[in-house]
Amino acid sequence: MRTRMLPSEHEVPQLVPGPGSVTWRRATDARTFLAAGYALLLQVAHPTVGAGVRDHSDYREDPWGRLLRTLDFTNALIYAEPPLAAAVARGVRARHRRIRGLREDGSRYHALEPDAYAWVWATLFAAIAAAHDRFGAPLRAEERARFWLEWRRLGRLLGVREVDLPATLAGFEDYFAATVAGTLTDNETVQGVLLSLRRPATPPLPRYALAAWLLGRGPATRAVQLATAGLLTPGLRERFALRWTPAQQLELGALAHLLRAAAPLTPAPLRVMGPAYLRWRHEHALALAA
Repeated sequence: MRTRMLPSEHEVPQLVPGPGSVTWRRATDARTFLAAGYALLLQVAHPTVGAGVRDHSDYREDPWGRLLRTLDFTNALIYAEPPLAAAVARGVRARHRRIRGLREDGSRYHALEPDAYAWVWATLFAAIAAAHDRFGAPLRAEERARFWLEWRRLGRLLGVREVDLPATLAGFEDYFAATVAGTLTDNETVQGVLLSLRRPATPPLPRYALAAWLLGRGPATRAVQLATAGLLTPGLRERFALRWTPAQQLELGALAHLLRAAAPLTPAPLRVMGPAYLRWRHEHALALAA
């Protein structure tokens, strides 16, 4: 029996997480943004994804726009009403149909190859969980397992079929380790992302906010670089030619300690940023659904 690629209208409400879910509570903690570079590297190190981003993305010319569009769709999937979440997912998948070309080895690729498409979705789960482990309150074993089940189910909105990702957290961990060891490679896009993290472009801010960006750019860039490299496995750091020293490990540990210590003082809107973000970018989420 053929697996339906996108869920039916009847299925959609059961796929979107609600306020009581782990996904709702944990996916948009402000500290998880430190893992954005880590997630992106995991994605573009996949040969198909790396080639697609190289050929069809404007991440070099408009990195902030690309980041916001990623946040638009993930926040819409999690926090929007089910009909809008499903419409955004359909729009995102439809845009991926046009992404095709040649990999670095000359073989053909298409963005909707099931393994590559599912890998991108899986990396977001991995990055969120890793950020909580390192910088926040680690997910308890049963919470992490529940989060994976919810995330896998939510991926159905995008057409990530149940057969494309492991059914259990233990299965995910094996799948993740195997993909990192056997599929991910250094490539032009990986090195382009690393360069953009070292030299971040100025975001499109109003003039009154630019001074704050200029003052905070150095520490923020350093924090993201440390988090990105520190969350990678030693094998991936070596594969990407990333230097990692004991001093950097101590620096990352100090950053993590500071963020964990500040947790009791963190206001609720920064622990669950998604609803406020979606209100701010609602029109952009609607555009994704078009």
